Amino acid sequence: MNVRTDFDGVMAAAGGPLYVVTAAGADGPAGCLVGFATQTSIEPSRFLVCLSRVNRTWRAAAGAAHLGVHLVPATARPLAERFGGETGDEGGKFAGVAWRPGPHGVPLLDDCPARFVGRVVTRIDLGDHEGFLLAPEAADAEEAPPPLDLADVADVEPGHPA
Repeated sequence: MNVRTDFDGVMAAAGGPLYVVTAAGADGPAGCLVGFATQTSIEPSRFLVCLSRVNRTWRAAAGAAHLGVHLVPATARPLAERFGGETGDEGGKFAGVAWRPGPHGVPLLDDCPARFVGRVVTRIDLGDHEGFLLAPEAADAEEAPPPLDLADVADVEPGHPA
């Protein structure tokens, strides 16, 4: 029995929706694909996103007061491939992607109509990831299509190791 392998198998079987988290960085917009995210409270509304400490989005988020959280629709696999399989350290992930500045300058992706901007309430050390607990301040959900699932992108090579 290998606990790590078995645990990874349980998590892969569980699946879950994918998100793109965005931040307005000092050197331009930053964003990455996130599978570690969940609502943590109903009242008050709170949401936790976990960012790998090795990527550019974490560096941008570390100095940000607000982050954008975009539920990736099942029809937007190319967007997931870009934000999950490329690194912002080597080029602009936002080149050729339709987006606009939202509240607090947070980048909002046009291809993700279900999204929110949250104020960073606290940051939590979670090992190789840092958790950002967010208080939603603006949200769009008029057209909330079915989300892309973790299993749908299992073949995408990450731009950075975890």
